[in-house]
Amino acid sequence: MTSPTVDAGPRPGPTPRQRRIDLGIAVAMATVAVLNVFLARSVGLFASSSAPSVTEQLGWSLVVTLPLIWRRSHPDVVAVLVAVFFIAAQIRGSQEQQLASGALCVAIYTLGAWGRNRRRSRRLRLVIIAAMFSWLAVAWFLAHDEVFADGPPGASGELPPLLAALLNSAIINVAFFGFAYALGEAARRQWQLERRTTELRAAQAVAGERAVIGERVRIARELHDVVAHHVSVMGIQASACRRMLDKDPERARTALTAVEDSARTAVDELRRMLGALRDTGGAGEQPPAEATLERVDELVARAREAGLTATCNVYGDPVPLPGSVSQAAYRIIQEAVTNTLKHAHASTLDIRIRYLAGELEVDVADDGRGAVRAPAGGLGLIGMRERVAVHDGVLENGPRTGGGYRVRARLPLSRALTTAGEQR
Repeated sequence: MTSPTVDAGPRPGPTPRQRRIDLGIAVAMATVAVLNVFLARSVGLFASSSAPSVTEQLGWSLVVTLPLIWRRSHPDVVAVLVAVFFIAAQIRGSQEQQLASGALCVAIYTLGAWGRNRRRSRRLRLVIIAAMFSWLAVAWFLAHDEVFADGPPGASGELPPLLAALLNSAIINVAFFGFAYALGEAARRQWQLERRTTELRAAQAVAGERAVIGERVRIARELHDVVAHHVSVMGIQASACRRMLDKDPERARTALTAVEDSARTAVDELRRMLGALRDTGGAGEQPPAEATLERVDELVARAREAGLTATCNVYGDPVPLPGSVSQAAYRIIQEAVTNTLKHAHASTLDIRIRYLAGELEVDVADDGRGAVRAPAGGLGLIGMRERVAVHDGVLENGPRTGGGYRVRARLPLSRALTTAGEQR
């Protein structure tokens, strides 16, 4: 089974530094090619009656090598030009072999590594290679009679000279063009993997930032839920203590005891929450075991200690709840009670928990002022909405028709119970 091809899209153009490098490479190759022309003339490689002038020989060397200046910015055009000039120079009989062959190899490689369109670059390289082999066949057909039938004087071997020369040329050219093609493919794959790695690292960085933000929001929400309720109760009890200190010392003492209990409870819950945050072995946001609907009676008791007539009733047949749903319901009730204590000036508080078909409903109502309880941008209402949204539930809050304020949340149970059953 083959792995899918990694394609990172079109490759961007070269940087200014890469352009300067290409300029240096092309000028260096052109300079050596010109020098090589003079060396070849000195040893008589161009000695024939049909040999072109030295000016034309130098010109062909330049037009084959200098286009490499733009090899990465225009790889398609450069590859075609180098191939055309390479064949034209051979037809004219003024081909400088070593540097011209190197320029052709570089052009084919660059087309594979830097072509804007991978499919088009692949087809164009195959066309250029096919054209080169076609020209090789034509050249051999035109020059085969120049090869000695039995080889040069003193030649010995197992194959006929013409066949051996043909096979040798074919092997060399297959290796030459195969190397240029494969090297271009490898360079492009390396760039694609590097780009994909860069994208993955950027995505991981973004995911890490989102995780940090999410963790900060969770900590802020938990701190609000844990601290706000107890501090609100402490404030109300302290106010009652101040008013009763001279008139009724016994009631003032009771209020101070409630303040002390609330402070200890707040500290205990903070410790539990911080312990859960430090625990790196858990998976995701696991609620503390204590923050469940089983502790609603404590909220009722604190509301009564603050002077409210508070009741809590359960309707329907209770079912085992996943920890996250039980915690969400508890925190919603806790926030609603806190808002009643802080803002409502109410005398009664009614908490109702209903186990309905496929959902859990919590309903907290009071007879206080029916205005919006928290200031704009308050974290309490935001926290309730977030908790309900996590479970795809519905939150309703606002003034009651007969006076007072109501918070009602419905949390679906079917999916939660199914998930809890699968986890067990």
